[in-house]
Amino acid sequence: MKNRILPVLALAVLFAFVLAASAGEAKTVMLSGKIVCAKCTLKKADAKECQSVLVTKDPAAEYYIVKNEVEEKAHVCSGEKPAMVTGTVQEKDGKMWLTASKIEVEPK
Repeated sequence: MKNRILPVLALAVLFAFVLAASAGEAKTVMLSGKIVCAKCTLKKADAKECQSVLVTKDPAAEYYIVKNEVEEKAHVCSGEKPAMVTGTVQEKDGKMWLTASKIEVEPK
């Protein structure tokens, strides 16, 4: 009986390590929506300064775009810009944060 339990236990531990390792990996996504400012357009109470947010319709969600060179070129303070954003998503402090590697602003 012990001879059968040990290999099963070893496989279970290995599987747990694989799951833990893959859970930390960020996957690249492409999201379409409108870029707006959390402070100026959305009037978010916790927004102390301008912050780009991608608002999507399907599924309805808000992705806060991490400030970097890519985000700076597409930031809009008032109004909105339709855009396709490529990057990685992580949840932090109850918000979805999108680290953009590419932002394509779509013509209106």
